[in-house]
Amino acid sequence: MPGIHYDIAHMLGAVVLLLSFALLYQRRLFAIIQAFAAQSMVLAAAAAWQGYIQDAPHLYITALLALSMKAIAIPVALHRVIDRLNIRRTVDTSLGVGPTMIAGVSLVTLSILLVLPVTADVTALTREDLALALSVVLLGLLTMITRRNAIGQVVGFMSLENGLILAAIGVEGMPLIVEMLVAFAVMVAFIIFGIFFFHIRERFDTLDLHALENFRGERR
Repeated sequence: MPGIHYDIAHMLGAVVLLLSFALLYQRRLFAIIQAFAAQSMVLAAAAAWQGYIQDAPHLYITALLALSMKAIAIPVALHRVIDRLNIRRTVDTSLGVGPTMIAGVSLVTLSILLVLPVTADVTALTREDLALALSVVLLGLLTMITRRNAIGQVVGFMSLENGLILAAIGVEGMPLIVEMLVAFAVMVAFIIFGIFFFHIRERFDTLDLHALENFRGERR
């Protein structure tokens, strides 16, 4: 594989990872959604590039799905949900910015230490793609854990799924049906989350998880 192919693929995966840190850093809902849309857009570019260097046309479909659904349709839908529910734009978090970023760097280090030793027999590009993908998955999980707002947690869940797609496109021979099933599962989950958003907002007049715990008497 020419060096330029390797460098561009590695750069796109690294940008997806950097945008995971942007998701962790942001405290405003609109900024979180914009960071997620940017991450999905770079993921689409990464899928298209992998389709080119692997000569795998089905990855262009993956790129089109990521661009149309995750970079455009879902962010627009989340903006409309926020406007329609008129919820607070700032997201409370369980940890401060400093501890959150330290935890994120620790998870990336853990991913590298876990993936590289067990993938010694595959190509360097696949090894690094898998390490980057696992890092994105863990940072998405950390985003879900540290956010106290339901919409912030949903964005963390979809960022986690971006990591799974990044892993799928980095492995040669991965069938399209796997990527389609993952994308379909995320769309179904997003629709279900949307229905719950409206029901929770209508019932409790908030999407803040601390306020919901107070309603249940779990906090004094």
